[in-house]
Amino acid sequence: MTGNIRLILTLTLIGLIVVFSIQNVAVVEVQFLFWSFATRRAFLIFAVLAIGVIVGWVIHSVHYRAQRRDFEKQSDDRKRQEQAASAAQSDQQ
Repeated sequence: MTGNIRLILTLTLIGLIVVFSIQNVAVVEVQFLFWSFATRRAFLIFAVLAIGVIVGWVIHSVHYRAQRRDFEKQSDDRKRQEQAASAAQSDQQ
C-alpha cells in the first residue's frame, strides 16, 4: 500500500516538474556584478532552489553541531559534579 502511494507521489512530482519546465522555457538574461549570462528560466529557478537547499542544510548542520557540543559539555559537567559529590560522600564516611 505505501509503495503505491510513494509511486503515485513520485509520478505526480515528476509530472509537475515536466509541466513547470515546459511552461518556463523562455531564455532570461541574468546579470550579477560584472557577469552576465543567458539561461532558461526553469533552469535558473531550479538552480536557485538547489542553492537555497544547500545553504539551508549547511546552516542547519552548523547549528545542530553547536547544540550537540553544548549538550555534551553540559553532560560532562554533570558527570564531573556527580563524581565530585560521590567522592565527597565517600570521604565523609
